[in-house]
Amino acid sequence: METAIHIEDLTVAYGINPVLWDIDLDIPQGILLAIVGPNGAGKSTLIKSAINLIKPISGHVLFYSHKYENIRKQIAYVPQRGSVDWDFPTTVIDVVTMGTYGKLGWFKRPTKKNIKNSIEALKKVDMEKYANRQISELSGGQQQRVFLARALVQDANIYFMDEPFQGVDIKTEKAIITLLKDLKKQNKTVVVVHHDLDTVEDYFDWVTLLNMKVIAHGPVAEVFTHENIKKTYNSNALVKLRDDSNV
Repeated sequence: METAIHIEDLTVAYGINPVLWDIDLDIPQGILLAIVGPNGAGKSTLIKSAINLIKPISGHVLFYSHKYENIRKQIAYVPQRGSVDWDFPTTVIDVVTMGTYGKLGWFKRPTKKNIKNSIEALKKVDMEKYANRQISELSGGQQQRVFLARALVQDANIYFMDEPFQGVDIKTEKAIITLLKDLKKQNKTVVVVHHDLDTVEDYFDWVTLLNMKVIAHGPVAEVFTHENIKKTYNSNALVKLRDDSNV
């Protein structure tokens, strides 16, 4: 399997407090990967440092053997919904069309094709009828769908998503995971910060168990075990694994 993301010796700290310590990961192309761990484990920090939103103390991240700044057009990022200023006065279609700017360029107006692709992305998340609605008027789940549409219109090869299921209803959650699995079928690499251990086996094929350090990393069937979960959460986390042979 081709390596899409290579992380080596990555250490990140806020002030004098380390958040990630000596992270080494190779993430293959074409997988759907969950990053799971307790609160404060460094899950969001890991993906933010990968795309240069946070500067690490040491280490490096490569995408297809390239630095992020040289390949950023192939990478899409969906932030946590709580980190976005939803009062910013803009419409749904404008938010989605922003996803084309990386390839279009900031000072060029979107073409008819860009607008058409943005509408198609909204259709995929069942939000096309809200295209001219102000983003602040939407529910939390609808806002999350819009940000997912913005990522889809980028037509990236790698997608980072920070808690995409947080604060959404079950219908929206199922719609999102269907789209993520479709991206995997297209040989895209999807990396998701995730908190619900009970859905890891149903939603993902790879998992990274993280608590400041990498506890385990690999196919869900191999590394998502009670022993590794206990090491990650420093407790007997309540999760029923599908196959008792994993215990």
